[in-house]
Amino acid sequence: MKIAIVLGTRPEIIKMASIIDEIIKRNIELVLIHTGQHYNKEMSDNFFKDLEIPSPNYNIHIGSGPHGKQTGLMMQGIEEVLMDENPDIVLVQGDTNAVLAGALAASKLHIAVGHVEAGLRSFDLTMPEEINRKTCDICSLMYFIPTEQSAINLLSENISRKKLFITGNTIVDACFRHLKIAKKRGIEDKSLKKLDIENMNNIITLTMHRAENVDDEERLNNIINALSQLTETNIIFPIHPRTKKNLKYFGLWNKINEIKHIHIINPLNYLDFLLLLSYSKLVLTDSGGLQEESITLNIPALTLRYNTERPETVDAGGNILVGSDEDNIINNVRKILNDSSFAENMKSATNPYGKGNTANLIINTIEKFYKEGLLDIRLPDNMMPSFKRKITMIKDKITVKEFEKKNNSLIHLVYDGEKMRFPHDKLNIKSMMITYDQY
Repeated sequence: MKIAIVLGTRPEIIKMASIIDEIIKRNIELVLIHTGQHYNKEMSDNFFKDLEIPSPNYNIHIGSGPHGKQTGLMMQGIEEVLMDENPDIVLVQGDTNAVLAGALAASKLHIAVGHVEAGLRSFDLTMPEEINRKTCDICSLMYFIPTEQSAINLLSENISRKKLFITGNTIVDACFRHLKIAKKRGIEDKSLKKLDIENMNNIITLTMHRAENVDDEERLNNIINALSQLTETNIIFPIHPRTKKNLKYFGLWNKINEIKHIHIINPLNYLDFLLLLSYSKLVLTDSGGLQEESITLNIPALTLRYNTERPETVDAGGNILVGSDEDNIINNVRKILNDSSFAENMKSATNPYGKGNTANLIINTIEKFYKEGLLDIRLPDNMMPSFKRKITMIKDKITVKEFEKKNNSLIHLVYDGEKMRFPHDKLNIKSMMITYDQY
Protein backbone atom coordinates (compact mmCIF):
# COMPACT_ATOMS: atom_id res chain seq x y z
CA MET A 1 0.00 0.00 0.00
CA LYS A 2 1.13 3.52 -0.76
CA ILE A 3 -0.17 6.57 1.13
CA ALA A 4 0.38 10.14 -0.09
CA ILE A 5 0.01 13.08 2.28
CA VAL A 6 -0.50 16.66 1.08
CA LEU A 7 0.84 19.37 3.40
CA GLY A 8 0.66 23.13 2.94
CA THR A 9 0.98 24.95 6.26
CA ARG A 10 2.63 24.56 9.64
CA PRO A 11 -0.58 23.40 11.39
CA GLU A 12 -1.03 20.62 8.83
CA ILE A 13 2.54 19.41 9.34
CA ILE A 14 2.10 19.53 13.11
CA LYS A 15 -1.17 17.60 13.07
CA MET A 16 0.01 14.99 10.58
CA ALA A 17 3.30 14.20 12.33
CA SER A 18 1.84 11.33 14.37
CA ILE A 19 0.23 9.83 11.25
CA ILE A 20 3.59 10.03 9.45
CA ASP A 21 5.15 8.23 12.46
CA GLU A 22 2.51 5.50 12.29
CA ILE A 23 2.93 4.96 8.54
CA ILE A 24 6.73 4.68 8.87
CA LYS A 25 6.41 2.35 11.86
CA ARG A 26 4.27 -0.05 9.81
CA ASN A 27 6.62 0.04 6.79
CA ILE A 28 3.89 1.44 4.55
CA GLU A 29 5.17 3.33 1.50
CA LEU A 30 4.85 7.08 2.13
CA VAL A 31 4.86 10.03 -0.29
CA LEU A 32 5.02 13.48 1.32
CA ILE A 33 3.92 16.38 -0.90
CA HIS A 34 4.51 19.90 0.40
CA THR A 35 2.75 22.63 -1.57
CA GLY A 36 4.88 25.40 -0.08
CA GLN A 37 1.81 27.49 0.83
CA HIS A 38 3.84 28.90 3.74
CA TYR A 39 7.18 28.43 2.01
CA ASN A 40 10.41 29.73 3.44
CA LYS A 41 13.76 28.17 4.29
CA GLU A 42 12.75 27.38 7.86
CA MET A 43 9.57 25.72 6.66
CA SER A 44 11.22 23.60 4.01
CA ASP A 45 14.23 22.51 6.07
CA ASN A 46 14.32 23.20 9.78
CA PHE A 47 10.66 22.72 10.61
CA PHE A 48 10.56 19.09 9.51
CA LYS A 49 13.88 18.50 11.24
CA ASP A 50 12.68 20.13 14.49
CA LEU A 51 9.60 17.92 14.57
CA GLU A 52 11.73 14.84 13.85
CA ILE A 53 9.83 13.85 10.69
CA PRO A 54 11.24 13.19 7.21
CA SER A 55 11.54 15.99 4.66
CA PRO A 56 8.95 16.01 1.85
CA ASN A 57 9.53 13.92 -1.25
CA TYR A 58 8.11 16.79 -3.32
CA ASN A 59 8.00 20.55 -2.67
CA ILE A 60 5.89 22.44 -5.19
CA HIS A 61 6.95 25.94 -3.94
CA ILE A 62 3.64 27.67 -4.60
CA GLY A 63 4.02 30.44 -2.02
CA SER A 64 1.27 32.93 -1.24
CA GLY A 65 -1.15 34.64 -3.63
CA PRO A 66 -4.86 35.07 -4.45
CA HIS A 67 -6.99 32.05 -3.53
CA GLY A 68 -7.87 31.07 -7.10
CA LYS A 69 -4.36 31.31 -8.49
CA GLN A 70 -2.79 29.60 -5.48
CA THR A 71 -5.29 26.72 -5.53
CA GLY A 72 -4.98 26.26 -9.30
CA LEU A 73 -1.19 26.06 -9.20
CA MET A 74 -1.36 23.62 -6.30
CA MET A 75 -3.78 21.39 -8.18
CA GLN A 76 -1.49 21.35 -11.21
CA GLY A 77 1.57 20.43 -9.14
CA ILE A 78 -0.22 17.83 -7.00
CA GLU A 79 -1.84 16.23 -10.04
CA GLU A 80 1.56 15.73 -11.70
CA VAL A 81 2.95 14.04 -8.58
CA LEU A 82 -0.10 11.80 -8.13
CA MET A 83 0.01 10.69 -11.75
CA ASP A 84 3.65 9.66 -11.28
CA GLU A 85 3.24 8.04 -7.84
CA ASN A 86 -0.29 6.54 -8.17
CA PRO A 87 -0.92 6.16 -4.42
CA ASP A 88 -3.77 4.08 -3.02
CA ILE A 89 -5.06 6.98 -0.93
CA VAL A 90 -4.30 10.68 -0.49
CA LEU A 91 -4.61 12.13 3.01
CA VAL A 92 -5.35 15.81 3.57
CA GLN A 93 -5.83 17.55 6.89
CA GLY A 94 -8.08 20.45 7.87
CA ASP A 95 -9.29 23.32 5.73
CA THR A 96 -6.50 25.12 3.88
CA ASN A 97 -6.15 25.77 0.15
CA ALA A 98 -3.71 22.83 0.05
CA VAL A 99 -6.50 20.60 1.38
CA LEU A 100 -8.89 21.85 -1.29
CA ALA A 101 -6.32 21.38 -4.07
CA GLY A 102 -5.25 17.94 -2.87
CA ALA A 103 -8.80 16.65 -2.55
CA LEU A 104 -9.87 17.97 -5.96
CA ALA A 105 -6.76 16.72 -7.77
CA ALA A 106 -6.95 13.22 -6.24
CA SER A 107 -10.69 12.77 -6.73
CA LYS A 108 -10.46 13.81 -10.41
CA LEU A 109 -7.82 11.09 -10.84
CA HIS A 110 -10.12 8.55 -9.13
CA ILE A 111 -7.73 8.21 -6.18
CA ALA A 112 -9.33 7.76 -2.76
CA VAL A 113 -9.23 10.84 -0.50
CA GLY A 114 -9.08 10.57 3.28
CA HIS A 115 -9.99 13.79 5.09
CA VAL A 116 -8.36 14.07 8.50
CA GLU A 117 -10.34 16.38 10.79
CA ALA A 118 -13.46 16.08 8.64
CA GLY A 119 -16.91 17.42 9.45
CA LEU A 120 -15.99 20.69 11.17
CA ARG A 121 -18.48 23.47 10.45
CA SER A 122 -18.61 27.12 11.51
CA PHE A 123 -21.64 27.72 9.24
CA ASP A 124 -19.98 31.00 8.27
CA LEU A 125 -19.63 31.16 4.49
CA THR A 126 -17.50 34.33 4.69
CA MET A 127 -14.65 32.10 5.91
CA PRO A 128 -12.56 30.62 3.08
CA GLU A 129 -11.78 27.73 5.43
CA GLU A 130 -15.48 26.79 5.55
CA ILE A 131 -15.62 26.57 1.75
CA ASN A 132 -12.44 24.48 1.68
CA ARG A 133 -13.55 21.97 4.30
CA LYS A 134 -17.03 21.53 2.80
CA THR A 135 -15.65 21.03 -0.71
CA CYS A 136 -13.06 18.56 0.54
CA ASP A 137 -15.80 16.57 2.27
CA ILE A 138 -17.68 16.29 -1.03
CA CYS A 139 -14.54 14.77 -2.63
CA SER A 140 -13.63 12.33 0.14
CA LEU A 141 -14.06 8.57 0.41
CA MET A 142 -13.00 8.25 4.07
CA TYR A 143 -13.73 10.75 6.83
CA PHE A 144 -11.62 10.78 9.98
CA ILE A 145 -13.69 12.79 12.40
CA PRO A 146 -12.66 14.31 15.73
CA THR A 147 -16.00 14.15 17.56
CA GLU A 148 -19.55 12.83 17.30
CA GLN A 149 -20.81 16.37 16.78
CA SER A 150 -18.69 16.71 13.63
CA ALA A 151 -19.94 13.31 12.44
CA ILE A 152 -23.53 14.48 12.78
CA ASN A 153 -22.69 17.47 10.57
CA LEU A 154 -21.70 15.04 7.81
CA LEU A 155 -24.71 12.78 8.36
CA SER A 156 -26.89 15.87 7.96
CA GLU A 157 -25.19 16.45 4.59
CA ASN A 158 -26.25 12.94 3.51
CA ILE A 159 -22.83 11.28 3.71
CA SER A 160 -23.05 7.56 4.50
CA ARG A 161 -22.16 6.58 8.04
CA LYS A 162 -20.22 3.63 6.60
CA LYS A 163 -17.55 6.13 5.52
CA LEU A 164 -17.39 8.01 8.83
CA PHE A 165 -14.84 7.14 11.51
CA ILE A 166 -14.80 8.98 14.84
CA THR A 167 -11.10 8.79 15.67
CA GLY A 168 -10.46 11.85 17.82
CA ASN A 169 -8.13 14.60 16.67
CA THR A 170 -4.44 14.23 15.87
CA ILE A 171 -3.84 17.50 17.73
CA VAL A 172 -3.86 15.46 20.95
CA ASP A 173 -1.21 13.11 19.57
CA ALA A 174 0.72 16.15 18.34
CA CYS A 175 0.67 18.09 21.61
CA PHE A 176 1.94 15.16 23.63
CA ARG A 177 4.53 14.22 21.00
CA HIS A 178 5.89 17.71 20.39
CA LEU A 179 5.87 18.99 23.97
CA LYS A 180 8.28 16.17 24.84
CA ILE A 181 10.59 17.31 22.04
CA ALA A 182 10.24 20.95 23.12
CA LYS A 183 11.09 20.27 26.76
CA LYS A 184 14.08 18.17 25.73
CA ARG A 185 15.35 20.99 23.51
CA GLY A 186 14.50 24.00 25.71
CA ILE A 187 13.70 27.57 24.63
CA GLU A 188 15.69 28.72 21.61
CA ASP A 189 14.01 32.00 20.67
CA LYS A 190 16.12 34.93 21.91
CA SER A 191 13.13 37.22 22.61
CA LEU A 192 11.38 34.54 24.64
CA LYS A 193 14.56 33.79 26.57
CA LYS A 194 14.99 37.49 27.34
CA LEU A 195 11.46 37.69 28.79
CA ASP A 196 12.38 34.99 31.32
CA ILE A 197 8.92 33.44 31.20
CA GLU A 198 9.84 30.87 33.85
CA ASN A 199 9.72 33.69 36.43
CA MET A 200 6.81 35.73 35.02
CA ASN A 201 3.42 36.02 36.71
CA ASN A 202 -0.01 35.70 35.06
CA ILE A 203 1.23 34.96 31.55
CA ILE A 204 -1.38 35.21 28.81
CA THR A 205 -0.53 33.95 25.34
CA LEU A 206 -2.22 36.11 22.69
CA THR A 207 -2.59 35.27 19.00
CA MET A 208 -4.61 37.15 16.38
CA HIS A 209 -4.55 36.69 12.64
CA ARG A 210 -8.08 36.19 11.30
CA ALA A 211 -9.47 38.76 8.89
CA GLU A 212 -12.61 39.21 11.00
CA ASN A 213 -10.41 40.77 13.70
CA VAL A 214 -7.29 42.20 12.14
CA ASP A 215 -8.97 43.63 9.02
CA ASP A 216 -11.65 45.36 11.10
CA GLU A 217 -10.41 48.58 12.74
CA GLU A 218 -13.20 48.75 15.32
CA ARG A 219 -12.80 45.17 16.49
CA LEU A 220 -9.01 45.44 16.59
CA ASN A 221 -9.19 48.65 18.61
CA ASN A 222 -11.73 47.13 21.03
CA ILE A 223 -9.43 44.17 21.70
CA ILE A 224 -6.45 46.47 22.33
CA ASN A 225 -8.55 48.59 24.71
CA ALA A 226 -9.47 45.49 26.68
CA LEU A 227 -5.87 44.27 26.82
CA SER A 228 -4.65 47.67 28.01
CA GLN A 229 -6.73 47.36 31.18
CA LEU A 230 -5.31 43.96 32.18
CA THR A 231 -2.34 45.51 33.96
CA GLU A 232 -2.00 42.60 36.39
CA THR A 233 -0.98 40.28 33.53
CA ASN A 234 1.95 39.69 31.20
CA ILE A 235 0.55 39.32 27.69
CA ILE A 236 2.99 37.70 25.31
CA PHE A 237 2.02 38.39 21.72
CA PRO A 238 3.90 36.56 18.94
CA ILE A 239 2.64 38.83 16.19
CA HIS A 240 1.46 37.63 12.80
CA PRO A 241 2.81 39.70 9.84
CA ARG A 242 -0.72 40.51 8.67
CA THR A 243 -1.70 41.72 12.15
CA LYS A 244 1.40 43.92 12.40
CA LYS A 245 0.73 45.39 8.97
CA ASN A 246 -2.87 46.28 9.85
CA LEU A 247 -2.00 47.71 13.25
CA LYS A 248 0.27 50.14 11.43
CA TYR A 249 -2.31 50.80 8.72
CA PHE A 250 -5.01 51.67 11.27
CA GLY A 251 -2.61 53.83 13.33
CA LEU A 252 -2.73 51.44 16.31
CA TRP A 253 0.90 50.30 16.29
CA ASN A 254 2.18 52.97 18.68
CA LYS A 255 -0.85 52.52 20.92
CA ILE A 256 -0.25 48.82 21.51
CA ASN A 257 3.52 49.28 21.87
CA GLU A 258 2.97 51.79 24.69
CA ILE A 259 1.17 49.17 26.81
CA LYS A 260 3.96 47.95 29.07
CA HIS A 261 2.43 44.60 30.03
CA ILE A 262 2.04 43.57 26.36
CA HIS A 263 5.25 41.99 25.09
CA ILE A 264 5.22 41.90 21.29
CA ILE A 265 7.66 39.41 19.80
CA ASN A 266 8.22 37.92 16.36
CA PRO A 267 6.39 34.69 15.44
CA LEU A 268 7.77 31.73 17.36
CA ASN A 269 8.77 28.36 16.05
CA TYR A 270 6.23 25.75 17.06
CA LEU A 271 8.28 24.09 19.79
CA ASP A 272 9.01 27.40 21.53
CA PHE A 273 5.35 28.29 21.21
CA LEU A 274 4.37 25.04 22.95
CA LEU A 275 6.73 25.90 25.81
CA LEU A 276 5.15 29.36 26.07
CA LEU A 277 1.72 27.73 26.28
CA SER A 278 2.90 25.43 29.05
CA TYR A 279 3.75 28.50 31.20
CA SER A 280 0.50 30.36 30.42
CA LYS A 281 -2.44 30.94 32.76
CA LEU A 282 -4.78 31.29 29.80
CA VAL A 283 -4.89 31.82 26.06
CA LEU A 284 -6.53 34.64 24.07
CA THR A 285 -6.84 33.62 20.43
CA ASP A 286 -8.81 33.64 17.21
CA SER A 287 -7.04 30.48 16.01
CA GLY A 288 -9.01 27.29 15.51
CA GLY A 289 -6.11 24.94 16.20
CA LEU A 290 -5.11 26.75 19.38
CA GLN A 291 -8.57 26.12 20.83
CA GLU A 292 -7.78 22.41 20.48
CA GLU A 293 -4.23 22.69 21.83
CA SER A 294 -5.40 24.65 24.86
CA ILE A 295 -7.96 22.08 26.00
CA THR A 296 -5.44 19.30 25.36
CA LEU A 297 -2.85 21.01 27.59
CA ASN A 298 -5.46 21.98 30.23
CA ILE A 299 -5.13 25.73 29.61
CA PRO A 300 -8.30 27.89 29.70
CA ALA A 301 -9.00 29.56 26.35
CA LEU A 302 -10.90 32.74 25.52
CA THR A 303 -11.67 32.87 21.82
CA LEU A 304 -11.78 36.29 20.15
CA ARG A 305 -14.54 35.23 17.76
CA TYR A 306 -18.32 35.09 17.59
CA ASN A 307 -18.48 31.55 16.19
CA THR A 308 -16.24 28.52 16.15
CA GLU A 309 -15.92 25.29 14.22
CA ARG A 310 -14.68 23.78 17.51
CA PRO A 311 -17.92 24.10 19.55
CA GLU A 312 -17.03 20.94 21.47
CA THR A 313 -14.37 22.91 23.37
CA VAL A 314 -17.04 25.40 24.46
CA ASP A 315 -19.52 22.66 25.38
CA ALA A 316 -16.83 20.88 27.40
CA GLY A 317 -16.18 24.07 29.39
CA GLY A 318 -12.56 24.66 28.40
CA ASN A 319 -13.21 27.54 25.99
CA ILE A 320 -15.37 30.68 26.05
CA LEU A 321 -16.30 32.80 23.02
CA VAL A 322 -15.70 36.44 23.94
CA GLY A 323 -15.64 38.08 20.50
CA SER A 324 -14.11 41.57 20.49
CA ASP A 325 -16.28 42.89 23.32
CA GLU A 326 -14.12 44.81 25.85
CA ASP A 327 -16.13 43.92 28.96
CA ASN A 328 -16.46 40.30 27.90
CA ILE A 329 -12.69 39.95 27.48
CA ILE A 330 -11.77 41.77 30.70
CA ASN A 331 -14.36 40.06 32.91
CA ASN A 332 -13.52 36.55 31.72
CA VAL A 333 -9.75 37.05 32.02
CA ARG A 334 -10.12 38.31 35.58
CA LYS A 335 -12.53 35.54 36.51
CA ILE A 336 -9.97 32.94 35.40
CA LEU A 337 -7.16 34.71 37.28
CA ASN A 338 -9.10 35.41 40.47
CA ASP A 339 -11.65 32.62 40.81
CA SER A 340 -9.64 29.44 41.39
CA SER A 341 -12.72 27.19 41.26
CA PHE A 342 -13.81 28.63 37.90
CA ALA A 343 -10.28 28.33 36.51
CA GLU A 344 -9.94 24.75 37.74
CA ASN A 345 -13.21 23.76 36.05
CA MET A 346 -11.91 25.12 32.75
CA LYS A 347 -8.55 23.38 33.18
CA SER A 348 -10.15 20.04 34.00
CA ALA A 349 -12.63 20.12 31.09
CA THR A 350 -12.85 16.72 29.42
CA ASN A 351 -10.95 16.76 26.15
CA PRO A 352 -13.48 16.00 23.37
CA TYR A 353 -10.68 15.12 20.93
CA GLY A 354 -9.58 11.80 22.36
CA LYS A 355 -6.70 10.29 24.28
CA GLY A 356 -3.80 10.63 21.85
CA ASN A 357 -4.23 7.45 19.79
CA THR A 358 -5.88 9.04 16.75
CA ALA A 359 -3.10 8.22 14.28
CA ASN A 360 -3.23 4.55 15.25
CA LEU A 361 -7.00 4.42 14.71
CA ILE A 362 -6.75 6.19 11.33
CA ILE A 363 -4.09 3.88 9.89
CA ASN A 364 -5.89 0.79 11.26
CA THR A 365 -9.01 1.86 9.36
CA ILE A 366 -7.13 2.63 6.13
CA GLU A 367 -5.40 -0.77 6.23
CA LYS A 368 -8.77 -2.49 6.70
CA PHE A 369 -10.27 -0.61 3.72
CA TYR A 370 -7.21 -1.46 1.61
CA LYS A 371 -7.36 -5.19 2.41
CA GLU A 372 -11.08 -5.29 1.60
CA GLY A 373 -10.58 -3.47 -1.72
CA LEU A 374 -12.67 -0.52 -0.59
CA LEU A 375 -10.11 2.13 -1.64
CA ASP A 376 -10.57 1.27 -5.31
CA ILE A 377 -12.73 3.75 -7.23
CA ARG A 378 -14.11 2.05 -10.34
CA LEU A 379 -16.83 2.62 -12.91
CA PRO A 380 -20.14 1.17 -11.66
CA ASP A 381 -21.03 -2.20 -13.22
CA ASN A 382 -24.44 -2.62 -11.54
CA MET A 383 -27.64 -0.70 -12.01
CA MET A 384 -28.21 1.94 -9.36
CA PRO A 385 -30.49 0.43 -6.70
CA SER A 386 -33.75 2.20 -6.03
CA PHE A 387 -34.57 3.14 -2.45
CA LYS A 388 -37.12 4.99 -0.39
CA ARG A 389 -36.12 7.56 2.20
CA LYS A 390 -38.16 7.19 5.36
CA ILE A 391 -38.54 8.58 8.86
CA THR A 392 -39.99 6.62 11.75
CA MET A 393 -40.15 6.21 15.51
CA ILE A 394 -38.66 2.94 16.80
CA LYS A 395 -40.88 1.24 19.40
CA ASP A 396 -39.01 -2.00 20.01
CA LYS A 397 -35.59 -2.65 21.51
CA ILE A 398 -33.20 -3.00 18.57
CA THR A 399 -29.68 -1.87 17.66
CA VAL A 400 -28.72 0.11 14.57
CA LYS A 401 -26.98 -2.89 13.03
CA GLU A 402 -29.94 -5.20 13.71
CA PHE A 403 -32.43 -2.71 12.25
CA GLU A 404 -30.39 -2.22 9.07
CA LYS A 405 -30.03 -5.97 8.51
CA LYS A 406 -33.71 -6.68 9.20
CA ASN A 407 -34.96 -3.86 6.94
CA ASN A 408 -32.22 -3.87 4.25
CA SER A 409 -31.57 -0.23 5.04
CA LEU A 410 -29.02 2.39 5.97
CA ILE A 411 -29.74 4.69 8.91
CA HIS A 412 -28.69 8.34 8.47
CA LEU A 413 -29.84 10.29 11.52
CA VAL A 414 -30.96 9.37 15.02
CA TYR A 415 -32.77 11.68 17.44
CA ASP A 416 -33.25 10.58 21.05
CA GLY A 417 -35.70 13.33 22.00
CA GLU A 418 -33.00 15.68 23.26
CA LYS A 419 -30.14 15.59 20.78
CA MET A 420 -28.92 14.02 17.57
CA ARG A 421 -26.93 10.81 18.03
CA PHE A 422 -24.38 9.12 15.81
CA PRO A 423 -25.75 5.73 14.65
CA HIS A 424 -23.06 3.41 15.98
CA ASP A 425 -23.72 -0.25 15.14
CA LYS A 426 -24.44 -1.15 18.77
CA LEU A 427 -26.61 1.87 19.60
CA ASN A 428 -30.00 0.80 20.99
CA ILE A 429 -32.53 2.97 19.13
CA LYS A 430 -35.67 2.08 21.07
CA SER A 431 -37.94 5.15 21.48
CA MET A 432 -35.77 7.15 19.06
CA MET A 433 -36.70 8.88 15.80
CA ILE A 434 -34.61 7.82 12.79
CA THR A 435 -34.25 8.69 9.12
CA TYR A 436 -33.10 5.89 6.83
CA ASP A 437 -32.91 4.64 3.27
CA GLN A 438 -34.69 1.35 2.56
CA TYR A 439 -33.48 -0.58 -0.49
